[in-house]
Amino acid sequence: MQIGYKLAAEGYGPQEMIRQAVRAEEVGFDFVEMSDHYHPWLEAQGHSSFAWSVLGAIAAKTGTLGLATGVTCPTVRYHPAIIAQAAATLALVSDGRFTLGVGAGERLNEHVVGQGFPSVRGRHERLREALEIIRLLWQGGYQSYDGRHLHLEDARVFDLPETPPVIAVAASGRSSATLAAELGDGLFVTEPKDSIVEHYREAGGRGPRYAEVPMAWATDDRQAVEAVLQTSRWMVTGWKVMSELPNPVNFDAASGYVEERHVRELFSIGPDPEVHVAAVRRYVEAGYDHIVLQNAGPDPDGFLDYFASDLAGRLRSLG
Repeated sequence: MQIGYKLAAEGYGPQEMIRQAVRAEEVGFDFVEMSDHYHPWLEAQGHSSFAWSVLGAIAAKTGTLGLATGVTCPTVRYHPAIIAQAAATLALVSDGRFTLGVGAGERLNEHVVGQGFPSVRGRHERLREALEIIRLLWQGGYQSYDGRHLHLEDARVFDLPETPPVIAVAASGRSSATLAAELGDGLFVTEPKDSIVEHYREAGGRGPRYAEVPMAWATDDRQAVEAVLQTSRWMVTGWKVMSELPNPVNFDAASGYVEERHVRELFSIGPDPEVHVAAVRRYVEAGYDHIVLQNAGPDPDGFLDYFASDLAGRLRSLG
C-alpha cells in the first residue's frame, strides 16, 4: 500500500503547495496528489493555481516523491493532445514518478472556455475519446483521430518517456470502472465502495487503485469541524451537485445548510489517530491500495508532523 498527501490547491497558493510537497516527502509520504482546477470550490478558499506548473516545480525539488493529478479533465478546457504532451513531459522531468489521474470533469472548471458543459453521457463519451487520443499519441509518430466529439490532425508528441505514465481513471460505477479497465492503467475514487473495485476487476483491471479519504486533523474536534465548515463543506453536497454548479458563489449557496453532523458523517475528525485509521481501513478493506489523505484541518504543518509521529506506522500496518 502507498500513502499520499492531497495538496489543497484551492486553499493554498503555488509556493505554499510546493513547500508542503517537499515536507510531505520528508515525513514519509509516498506521493502527492493535486487537483487540476480553474476555480476554487468556495470563495473562502481563495486559490486555484495551474497544476502542471506546480507539479513540475515539485518534481524539481523532490527526489522520490510520486506525483499525480487528481483529476484532470482532458476534454473541454484542455484538448487531450495537450494533456498527452503535458503528461509525457512531466513523466520525463520527474524520472517516471508521475501518474495521470483523469475524469469527466466539473462545470466549475470546464465552462470557463465558453463551450458549455456536456451531459453525463456526453462527457463520458468525450472521456473515452480523449483516452484513445492520448494512447494514440503516446505510441509515437504523427497521428490523426476523428471521433464523434474530439478530433486530432497530424499531431506528434516528440518528447516521450520510455514507459508512458500510469493513467488512473476516476470512477463511480460500472461504466466508468469498465472504462478505467479498458483504457486506463488504474482506478481513482472518492468513496469506499467495493463494488467499483469489483466492476474494475470484472472488466480486466489489474492496476493501482487510488482513493481519497476525507479527514480533518486538529488538536481538538471543534477546531477541525470549524475548519471544514469554513473551507470544505462543499464536499458534503455530493457528486450530482459538485459536477454541475458553475462558480464558487453557487457552492457557497448550495452548502449553506451544512452543519457539524453532516461534517462528522463524511470526515474523520480530531486528534485521535484511531479515528483516522478506522476511516482509512474502510477503503483498504474495499480494495484500494493507494490511499490519499485529504486533510481539511486548519494546520497543514501540524498534520504532516502528526502523520509522521502518529499515523504512518498505524496506516502502513493496514496494508
